[in-house]
This record gives sequence, structure tokens and C-alpha cells, in this order.
Amino acid sequence: MLHNPQLDPAPITRHLRAMFGSRLLIAAVHHLNVFEELSNGPLSVPELSQRLGLKERPASVLFPALCAMELLEYNESGALQITALGRYVTQTQTPNLTGYVGLEKNDPGAVEMAVRLWNDGPLDTSGGISYVKEGDDPSPMDDAELSRMFTLGLAGRAQKLSPIVASKISKHSGHLLDVAGGTGYYTYEWLLVNPTATATLFDRPAVLAVAAELLDAFARSGRPGAETIRERVTFHPGDMLTDELPETDILLAASLFHDWPTETCQMLANRFAAAIRPGGELWVHDAFLNDALDGPLPVTDYSAQLFWGTKGRCYSRKEYRQWFAQAGLQPTEEDISTQMDYGLIWSKKV
Repeated sequence: MLHNPQLDPAPITRHLRAMFGSRLLIAAVHHLNVFEELSNGPLSVPELSQRLGLKERPASVLFPALCAMELLEYNESGALQITALGRYVTQTQTPNLTGYVGLEKNDPGAVEMAVRLWNDGPLDTSGGISYVKEGDDPSPMDDAELSRMFTLGLAGRAQKLSPIVASKISKHSGHLLDVAGGTGYYTYEWLLVNPTATATLFDRPAVLAVAAELLDAFARSGRPGAETIRERVTFHPGDMLTDELPETDILLAASLFHDWPTETCQMLANRFAAAIRPGGELWVHDAFLNDALDGPLPVTDYSAQLFWGTKGRCYSRKEYRQWFAQAGLQPTEEDISTQMDYGLIWSKKV
């Protein structure tokens, strides 16, 4: 069957990520007792977080998810309160579904989710956190076997999204810097659309080894212009957190910020802004929470998945734009949808 570029495979990723949202629900009802804490009336986010023993990141994962599930909502003063639907997971409601949800309360995933919410991550981090670098320790992505497995695991998603992203990012005859570019597909597709431009793919050495193999196949695909890509792309190994970034006209950060806590995101925004030439642009491709931090459900599920396996979460466009403005960039108000619950936002360096 021929590939249909218009078909959005979002239902597949939504079903996958819903597992993490279910763990949040069970943990909220039976381990953290969120609804019992709110049963006597609304509480501000800081007060509810304090009562539950939650730091900023887990609170910013859990509360938007429960709002997206329509179990909680913000009142006019910005405090969280239980909705009519949410009353069905409280003991005071008759009848209620608290016991029904409780049938899964000992599920290992739900129990571990509660632990990670209280601890702001797993208790044991001796092996690193997923595929994210930990302090001065080597990056898990420097392991050739692990890096190959993870990079190729992301390849199908990148192949599907990269032509769409390339068609929506600014056309330019200058240079693109793709930071943590992974498979390289976003770079390769952008170079096809911009036949006189050049690009740099910046990532860990073991990742770039896989990207080079994928580039060979891409260049031999027979697509018009694909054979020129090898001559126009440079592989630059490095650590985006510490190493100097090449100067560029356009910087692309695809599925990057969501791996990191807010303070690291601001640091990255500052580093990216410094690498962009005057008049250049920073483009972000990611899944975004609503600015009100109350959904949408596919993104709050994804945020729970990221919380489970990284140091980050999903962020709102408002949060991104605040980082970019603080970094000296001029955020635009443009919101561009792609597929699979992702979208694009961008800022300009004046």
C-alpha cells in the first residue's frame, strides 16, 4: 500500500501515551489523594502542591492532565477545583467509581508513577535518566548500541513529520543548524526544499554515526536533489549543553526542550539565541500544552510519558515564548500545526 502523506498517525501515539495518563489517574485517586484534598473546596496550585508533597515539575504534569480529563478545573481566581465529573472519584459522591479505579491501584506502573511524582523522578538514577545526560557523567547516547536503538526507534516518526516541518519553516539560502538532530531527516528534507542552502547536524558522535547511514540511503532515494545533500550537510559532534554551537541563520530544535527542566530550557534558549545571526530565526517543533495548562489530553499524556523517562515535560507555547524573550529573541504569535499532535512556533533575532 502506498504511503499517504496526508494521513495523520496521531491515534497510534495517543493510544501508546494513554498508558501514562492512566497511571496518573490511578496515582491521583489512590496514592496522592488529590480529590480528597480538594473535597472541601478549591486550592491554589502552590497550596495543593504543598499538601500533596509535589515539586513544580510533577505538579505541572499531574494537574494539567487531570484538567484535560475534565476531573479538575481552574476557577475564576486560578485555584483548582473538582468538576461534577471529578466528584465520581471522591468518597463523598454516591455512587462513585473510586473503588473501581482502585482495582488497579497496585499496578506496578501506577505505584511507580506515584513514587516518581513524590520524588520528581525515579528513586534510582544510578543508570542515568532515560537517554538524557546527567551532570558531568557521559551521555547514555554515547553508548553505540543504545544510541542506535533509540535513534532508529525515532526514525519513523521523523520520516513522517520532517517533510511537513521542512515545508513550513522559512525558506532560506543560508545555513540551518539542527541541534540534537538525531536521524537527520529534518535537515535532509529542509535542504531538499532549499537547494542552495547548507546545514549542520549537531549531536552526540554515536547518534551522528546512525544519521550518516540514513543520509546515504536518503541520497540514493532517487528523489530530485537528494544526491546533493551529502555535499551540503556537515556532521558536528558535541554537547549542546557545554560546547560552542556553530553560527547559523536558522536554528531548529525539534523534540528537544521537552527533555529538560525549566532552568535548563532557559539556558538552552540563551545558547541558541547566541548562535543565531542577526535577522535569523529559532524554530521549535514539539507538542505544546495549552497556555492555561489544562490540556489537551494527548499532550498531557505525552507530558506524563516524558516525565516518566526524562528530566522534562511538555511545555506551553507561553512558556517557550517567555524563555525566548528573556534570551533576547522576538517571539512571534504564529502557531503552526504539523501532525501527531505536534506543531511549530518560532522567534526572530533582531
